Amino acid sequence: MSDLRAVVVVTGAGGMGSAIARRFGAGSTVVLADFNERQLDVEVRSLAATGYDVIGHVVDVSQKDSVDALAADAAVRGPVVAVVHTAGLSPVQAPVDAILRVDLLGTALMLDAFGPVVSSGGAGVFISSMAGTMAPPNPELDRQLATTPTSRLLELPGLAPDAITDSATAYVVAKRANQVRVTAASIAWGRRGARVNSISPGIISTPMGAAELEGPSGEFMRMMIAGSGTGRVGTPEDIAGVVDFLLSHDAGYITGTDLLVDGGVVAALQAPPA
Repeated sequence: MSDLRAVVVVTGAGGMGSAIARRFGAGSTVVLADFNERQLDVEVRSLAATGYDVIGHVVDVSQKDSVDALAADAAVRGPVVAVVHTAGLSPVQAPVDAILRVDLLGTALMLDAFGPVVSSGGAGVFISSMAGTMAPPNPELDRQLATTPTSRLLELPGLAPDAITDSATAYVVAKRANQVRVTAASIAWGRRGARVNSISPGIISTPMGAAELEGPSGEFMRMMIAGSGTGRVGTPEDIAGVVDFLLSHDAGYITGTDLLVDGGVVAALQAPPA
């Protein structure tokens, strides 16, 4: 009988990734992956010091070979029961090309790599954003983003430099792509007896969220928070709790969908004036 532990894969060693690993990783082997080797090492040491069985893995999610190596490393350590992809860039952190490669292509590569290795009964959660929910309706682009082979994804005309000229637009399109790509991938994951969903967080209190609040859109973001039903910024633990649910047996009939977790921001924007 194998003595290998169940494996939980988390990409992104920042605020959300750390909270998710701590919430869900006890009793499993956590494979924590990040591009920033220094940040990854700090978080691995912190998790190990508090009793977690954790392995650090440096990954560049925009590169197929790097993502495939992560999936292979996770699979040899035991049955992969959970995959949580939080790695990404925000508009104030990166230019258009980097956002499309990391946020959009990176998600597609992760779905492709882990679909064949996730265990029956396992589940995946991919972090999108409420920005994707607020994208202007474009059914044809949605279809292309959902179904185009990953190797050709960045060749789509709707992603060309003349179509996407700023980082904010790139982020919105990338996060919409995450949502529709997960929906499409749920069929292949389902053939393995696994589920996969996305979460679209609102404004979360992480270093990335703080940078956005200090950026060009900060005033508008603070206005959205003030007008929302909860009236507050989200915490990494808020997201970790939702991830825990979606990975659990209680969510066994949920797959191929996106869950908006934004404190009511989108509802407030869509609500008719009082």
